[in-house]
Amino acid sequence: MSVFTPLERHELEVFLAPYGLGRLRDFQGIAAGSENSNFFVSLEQGEYVLTLVERGPVADLPFFIELLDVLHDAGLPVPYALRTQQGEALRSLAEKPALLQPRLAGKHVREANAHHCQEVGSLLARIHLATRDAPIERRSDRGLDWMLAEGPSLALKLDEQALPLLRDALAEIAELKPRILALPRANLHADLFRDNVLFDGNHLAGVIDFYNACSGPMLYDLAITLNDWCSHEDGSLDGARARALLGAYAALRPFTAAEAELWPTMLRVACVRFWLSRLIAAESFAGQEVLIHDPAEFQRRLAQRQQVNLPLPFAL
Repeated sequence: MSVFTPLERHELEVFLAPYGLGRLRDFQGIAAGSENSNFFVSLEQGEYVLTLVERGPVADLPFFIELLDVLHDAGLPVPYALRTQQGEALRSLAEKPALLQPRLAGKHVREANAHHCQEVGSLLARIHLATRDAPIERRSDRGLDWMLAEGPSLALKLDEQALPLLRDALAEIAELKPRILALPRANLHADLFRDNVLFDGNHLAGVIDFYNACSGPMLYDLAITLNDWCSHEDGSLDGARARALLGAYAALRPFTAAEAELWPTMLRVACVRFWLSRLIAAESFAGQEVLIHDPAEFQRRLAQRQQVNLPLPFAL
């Protein structure tokens, strides 16, 4: 189970009292997390999610709270931070920063179809449109500079097939970094995988886990999302799902010519980001009871993205 900081019932009851949401009925750890400790919390007045932030600087947490407030005010289905009766959103529990949020309806999709991808494309465009005019600035701690800094040492630990694949991708990132950073910007979810989206039947009911959110190129967020929602087991792209996602997104936010030109590159950049993250996690948490995603999944996807036959549907 991926709960890094276990809780006792009595300490949770003390923490929850200032919210005025009634007596604690039950709570349980959520096994799906790989970075933070999350708990389902049942109170007399409803169902909630408690997050203990395990990774990242505490100084960034006001950014996440503000961003979720902006998205909530824009009518998006996000888990904004609840305030205590004294107006506090960010608090401490078990010596960790803690947030209490409403529990959203729905469940994760295991096998995505074209309809799911269409819904996700629209949702991502709405996130970007809600923030592109005035992005709340936060630099990603796993952005291009991080990839270029961490990648070379990780590459040396790879086999002779994977090594040149990663080295070539890092060289491309270094060469095109100025053009990538000049692309149209907004606030990004930056981790919009299937396990961070909730569907209630065919309706997209919620998007969760904004703890990788940052400001940056909207196209990068789109590439991250499409790589997860539209990939086959062998890493290749499913054309029908990909076109559904891109079409729904473009219907709300058309692409620029610069984005169309850098689209294949951005798909590869998004693969590199999660390949490196998973390599680090596999090494750091080896032998521990923590959910570790397979790094080879993104190695396969990066290999398949060497040739991209999926143009953006429209460019201004």
